[in-house]
Amino acid sequence: MKFYIIVFLLFCAGNLAAQNNIESILRAIEKNNKELQASEQLTLSKKLEAATENTLPDPNVSYERKWGKPASIGKTGELSVSQSFDFPSVYVHKNQLYDLKSDLYDQQKQIIRQQVLLNAKTICLDLISLFQQQKLLDLRLKNVQKLSSLYQKRLSNGDANILETNKIELELYNIKTQMRLIETDKNNKLKELQALNGNLPIEENLIDYSPVDFPESFEIYSQEAIASDPELRSLENELKVARKNISLSKSLWFPKFEIGYIREMEPTDKYNGISFGISIPLFENRNKIKQAKALSGYTQMQIENTRLQSLSTLRQLYDQAVNLKISMQEYNKLLQSQKTLSLLNKALENGQLSMIEYFIEANQVYESMQNYLQLENQYQQIVSQMYRYKL
Repeated sequence: MKFYIIVFLLFCAGNLAAQNNIESILRAIEKNNKELQASEQLTLSKKLEAATENTLPDPNVSYERKWGKPASIGKTGELSVSQSFDFPSVYVHKNQLYDLKSDLYDQQKQIIRQQVLLNAKTICLDLISLFQQQKLLDLRLKNVQKLSSLYQKRLSNGDANILETNKIELELYNIKTQMRLIETDKNNKLKELQALNGNLPIEENLIDYSPVDFPESFEIYSQEAIASDPELRSLENELKVARKNISLSKSLWFPKFEIGYIREMEPTDKYNGISFGISIPLFENRNKIKQAKALSGYTQMQIENTRLQSLSTLRQLYDQAVNLKISMQEYNKLLQSQKTLSLLNKALENGQLSMIEYFIEANQVYESMQNYLQLENQYQQIVSQMYRYKL
């Protein structure tokens, strides 16, 4: 079978190879990742903190004891219990503000989740690329080992010279060195992935890419991506919080109230009564409405800027993916027009090629395949960034 067909079956036909397990790895990391667990606790803490902002102030209890002079006047005392509270509309706005803040904290948690999972998926794609490079080096190693065995026989029969044999041995050394380097890279990537998984071992094998659906048009893709962007959703929730703070700040200009119970104890008589007070907000809330409006305006500008930046980034990713896809198609055609190793081996055995010419031709085939693997990995990485909102 022709060499390019063998390589195509090994590296390009994802449906014929073993299923890749990136999705199950991401789900495990989502469960075991320490940063995500910490983010969950932080979100809970923020929600509880927001809930405390809509509670009544603590009641106030006081007791006074008085002595008269001269002593014949006797003693007197007074017990006072009071509770203060805001105007009712304040609690309505605070309750709505709590709901908005809860949504905001969930979106902020989603941003961290997306970053962790995108990092994990990037490592998984790198591991697949390293595995495929190993498979290519295995093919090269087997081919060069056959040549080494052939030329050792030729050398012993006097049909080859030591320079040709040394050339093959040097090629063997280079391939084995590359294989060791790739194995080291794989181990390092696996350690990174394990760290993201809470230092628990990764059981799945990563050997092939999943098929990816490329968007029909940038307009359709960008609308879906922008609508699902957690950073934009977070900013929009911040804007809702800022606008609700404006309403809350306005309601704080209504007076506060205080109601209480009083028990006064005279030497001979006892008195019971109630107290009622009102607090006029003349100084405490000064400039709060202006501050809330300024924050709302700032957040609105942040949303517009982030949307523009996101569209620019999406456009760049989309264009890069298109160019990589075209390059992959061109390399696919190129590989089909390349000389196969079997033909090169026959030409070498029949004396039609020198050893140097053979390695020049063979290295072109390997270099083309290596370039294809790099393009495919870059394409997969770009597409994973494009669809990070689906993680």
